[in-house]
Amino acid sequence: MSKSALEVLDADEQVQKRAQWEAFEFTVLGDGGVEVVNGSHADADDHTYTVHVVGDIPSDCTCPAWEFQPGACKHMVAVAIRDPVLDAATDAPTARTDGGTAVDVATETDTDTDGDRPDDCDCGDWNHGLDLPCWPCYRDGFETPAGAGGDG
Repeated sequence: MSKSALEVLDADEQVQKRAQWEAFEFTVLGDGGVEVVNGSHADADDHTYTVHVVGDIPSDCTCPAWEFQPGACKHMVAVAIRDPVLDAATDAPTARTDGGTAVDVATETDTDTDGDRPDDCDCGDWNHGLDLPCWPCYRDGFETPAGAGGDG
């Protein structure tokens, strides 16, 4: 029998409790990463980090606690204890989570039927020829950057 993600992580009891009760929001980034926003803080933007998931286990985090303290941080534990988030990060790289519920981006986006790009489209030379759309276009369901043919 294999261990659960929480059993694999080396997190103390206080970290586990904080991971349960703090107001986290999650967005699956599609590359095995999960953006974790801690809404418990007055300025949540200053408390937004990325947890990377390898296999079925959160492997690291961009927060200072992960870098400077032993064991898993509360962001890694928060991902590990929320099965829909962990499953989405592991199994569905094109999914994101809203309020802890996994949703498919293709059914949740507001893609214009006439193929117009979002007003905040930022496609351009930033992707160094990797044929990737900017975040606003990806969020709205476009799979290629503007001007690349196909959908816009």
